Amino acid sequence: MAIRNLRFGGDAILTKTSKEVKEITPKVKELIDDMLETMYEANGVGLAAVQVGVLKRIVVIDVGEGPVVMINPQVIKTEGTQTGDEGCLSVPGKAGQVTRPMKATVRYTGEDGAEYELEGEELLARAICHECDHLDGKLYLDLVEGELHDTTYEEEEEEEA
Repeated sequence: MAIRNLRFGGDAILTKTSKEVKEITPKVKELIDDMLETMYEANGVGLAAVQVGVLKRIVVIDVGEGPVVMINPQVIKTEGTQTGDEGCLSVPGKAGQVTRPMKATVRYTGEDGAEYELEGEELLARAICHECDHLDGKLYLDLVEGELHDTTYEEEEEEEA
């Protein structure tokens, strides 16, 4: 596994549409492992392959319940709305108010090649919609209501043994 370089706002690749994954190869599995490691290292809750420069329809999400890996995800149903602060690993240090569905149902292929459906609520629904937008070349910046604001995260201090 390796940490990959994140792509940031202004990078043209973030505006491109990602391509469908036709076969789950060892190279795809390595990419998924690298994406998870990169997301955790950056303290993110989601990451799309395009954010590490790979135009494949792959998303990883972990909202605190363990990682979910989605290959070729499609949002098939949404319900309700929620408005809240949203940020992005490709736009570090900034956040803004975005309205997303309160519930989102996504159909996708897992790493094992099987088809799955997942219904997410609140933060998981927000993450599903945010990451699937990345696959179509869309950034949350296009949905921000009002101004972006700076975010600050406290660095976790490592205790010395």
